[in-house]
Amino acid sequence: MPNKKLILLFSMLMTAGGLSAQSLLGVDDAVGIALKNNYDVSVARNNANVAKVNNTLGNAGMLPSISVTGSDNYSLNNVYMNLSSGSSITSSSASSNSLNAGAALNWTLFDGTKMFITKNKLTQVEKLGEIQFRDMVMQTIYNVNVAFYQVVVQKQQLLAIRDVMAYSLERVKILQKGYDAGIAHKNDLLQAKIDLNVNREAEINQLNVIRNSKRALNQVIARDPDTEFDVADTIPLNYQPDPVDLMNKLYVNNTSVLSYQKQVDIAKLSLGEFQTYRLPKLNFVAAYNFFQSDNSASNVLTNRTYGPLVGGSLVIPVYQAGNALRQVKAAKIQLQSSQYNLDNVKLQVNTQLKTALTDFDDQKTLLGIEKDNLTLAKENLRISLERLRLGQTTALEVRQAQESYANSLARFYDFEFNLKVAETTLKQLVAGL
Repeated sequence: MPNKKLILLFSMLMTAGGLSAQSLLGVDDAVGIALKNNYDVSVARNNANVAKVNNTLGNAGMLPSISVTGSDNYSLNNVYMNLSSGSSITSSSASSNSLNAGAALNWTLFDGTKMFITKNKLTQVEKLGEIQFRDMVMQTIYNVNVAFYQVVVQKQQLLAIRDVMAYSLERVKILQKGYDAGIAHKNDLLQAKIDLNVNREAEINQLNVIRNSKRALNQVIARDPDTEFDVADTIPLNYQPDPVDLMNKLYVNNTSVLSYQKQVDIAKLSLGEFQTYRLPKLNFVAAYNFFQSDNSASNVLTNRTYGPLVGGSLVIPVYQAGNALRQVKAAKIQLQSSQYNLDNVKLQVNTQLKTALTDFDDQKTLLGIEKDNLTLAKENLRISLERLRLGQTTALEVRQAQESYANSLARFYDFEFNLKVAETTLKQLVAGL
């Protein structure tokens, strides 16, 4: 079929000419760019870093605080004083200066073990930040995969349109020869030309769909929407899920489950913190103070004291207006809610996994059926075109065969894409992307 080969070659040359300056982008390349540039990933990374920065012994209250203070106050006053001895002191512009300096150490030695619970809580919050960062990474990889293979399937649909267009051109050639020879109806020839023009329109529309799909992928990987690139025209489909293995990994690897489990752990520690509010608190204080006062209008012209100080305080809660009990009750309710959330998300991901497995099996079966349909439709179209060339069939039969082939091609590529999405969903659920 020289005409079909000619138009396919022309389309390939046109495509190559348009893509000569475009680099070939693979799905792993797209994922790498996204993980480096995606704004949601960057924010999640910063949130995880904040939780890491906050996880310190000092923030948990386990370390002492040391402060240095100092003040110097100078005043100039008019003084008139009557003393009990009967004498008096009168001075104009009397000066006084008060100098105070010191260093103090405050250390909580015992707070009902709250400091140790708080440190553990900060560690769990840091781990939660890491899990939430992983969750965002998994979601981003999923989004990149779907957007990437959306570009691939749209490119496949373009090739399908051009393939069908080649058959349309061949049909026009056959009917033109038949019409010139007086053995074909003009309306059949006109309809064939109309169908060829419709194919050309579909090609233009599909090129626009591809451009928009590429812009969507560029947005996901956080680069300029008009960055040019090309992708392969095939979708790898060699994944075979093991339902038992996936179910075993679900609650262990799924980032949503891990996140809610960590929130339960944090809620338990928060409850422990509130329970310590009813226990005694012991503080240790050590200081060194210096004080000097100079007064030109006083019997004591200079007063200076300095030296170390060591002491402590013990606070025993006796009555807190029920606040400690109220906070404990509220923390228990919050813990219960956290457990409910965990149970709920486990049910959700379990349902999602089973749905994704069913969807994967269905799409794989549909793809297999459509592959057979595609072989049959292509053979039927070739036979119909040959019969049309020999004058053994009508143009309507060929047109129907061509439509059947075009629809089968479109369904086949859609089923490939759907199967890839189902595969990606299964991998995301067990954090296996």
